[in-house]
Amino acid sequence: MRERIRTQIATLLPQASRPPHAVFIQVGENPASTTYVSAKGAASQKVGILSTIERLPASISQVELLERIRAHNDDAGVHSILVQLPLPEHIDPRVVIEAIDPRKDVDCFHPENVGRMTVGLPGPRPATPQGIMLLLEHYGIELAGREVAILGRSNLVGKPMALLLLEANATVSIGHSRSRDLGELTRRADIIVSAVGRAGMLSAAMVKPGAVVVDVGINHVPLLDEQGEPVYDESNRPLSRIVGDVDFAAVEPLCEWITPVPGGVGPMTIASVLENTLTLYKALELQ
Repeated sequence: MRERIRTQIATLLPQASRPPHAVFIQVGENPASTTYVSAKGAASQKVGILSTIERLPASISQVELLERIRAHNDDAGVHSILVQLPLPEHIDPRVVIEAIDPRKDVDCFHPENVGRMTVGLPGPRPATPQGIMLLLEHYGIELAGREVAILGRSNLVGKPMALLLLEANATVSIGHSRSRDLGELTRRADIIVSAVGRAGMLSAAMVKPGAVVVDVGINHVPLLDEQGEPVYDESNRPLSRIVGDVDFAAVEPLCEWITPVPGGVGPMTIASVLENTLTLYKALELQ
């Protein structure tokens, strides 16, 4: 995907007055957000997209943040804007999302873009669900008529994932914290997409043989030594490792396909941000 995007940008540049430009805004110093934003910025540069990373203090007011977004909205040289979530508690993420120009909304979170997706109109799609769809397509995993269980109903993954799968003619069920029996839901599913953020939540007993499992979860758990004791760094801080929602060691032998964590969905999300930036760039510069 990255190579294809790089080639397309190189081909389009003679037709446009400027290269594509993505702005990534991080508020505060959340370590995970720092990692994600840095990865997106680096990936952008590698395919020929100019990237600007704005790291703003957690103390910034909502008004000040909205002013920064409006400045990028008004800058014709900026083609995509991403505000990394989560935001500090004093900032309303809905207000921030709605402040982004829909034509530059690379995450497809703005209500206008969500509406376009809902009715099947062209445009960018949320990066993680789109990345999952491209992953399934690449490996030839049939969706039409198959039962898919989505665990999690967030606006970031669960809900848009359901819409994209319905568009591909899958039969979709969504499980969440109020569902009575998640295991009953997942055991009949041909494909499971887990995005709940709970380490090891999906066990082998919840997966039927031959299923396809897509793990969106990113969870930090303590790093333990061979005796099961926590491991500390030189400053006596406990170390952690990243795992998904799936008990990978137990579930993997049952699956036809399964995504690892880390890896798997994460790189596809970044590639989809690049794809969306290219889509927005073409709409703003070439039409």
